[in-house]
Amino acid sequence: MKRICVFCGSSQGSRTEYRAAAEELAAELARRNTGLVYGGGNVGLMGIIADAVLRAGGEAQGVIREHLIARDVGHKGLTKLRVVRSMHERKALMADLSDTFVALPGGLRIPQGFACKPSCVLGFYSPLLAAVNHALEERFLKTENRALVLARDQRADLLQALEQWRPAHIEKWLDRQTR
Repeated sequence: MKRICVFCGSSQGSRTEYRAAAEELAAELARRNTGLVYGGGNVGLMGIIADAVLRAGGEAQGVIREHLIARDVGHKGLTKLRVVRSMHERKALMADLSDTFVALPGGLRIPQGFACKPSCVLGFYSPLLAAVNHALEERFLKTENRALVLARDQRADLLQALEQWRPAHIEKWLDRQTR
């Protein structure tokens, strides 16, 4: 494999083992001469894995949206940083640049950083919701982001929840520590 795309948190999470997992994966990528493709940030596990790949002599390519560059969270020391306009363009380019995907903690994406639309699940998805709740507990997700996932067992209850839902601005980062 030439490059692996890693999805991970813009937060470091609540445990030191999350940082260690990112650093260990980075070292292994560099050892195997496999490049990193990731979201291009200098915050959280994203910044940690990129820094560790670069320290180990590996290649780290980032793909980041313009508005995040304007907020000064783009990693300035990457092998290559590509700036795109939309999330769709970002995900497509990340897929084109890589051979496979790995999700580290925080890699589960629930829209963050702007007034967004809710996601809805009807029954069946208890294991998925457990993962979302775990991300909340481990500080990869804010309470406001968790509120974007509306889960109900009955269709009428789900539709009523949607009718009552109101958007809110949500700051993306739990802990903004730039590198």
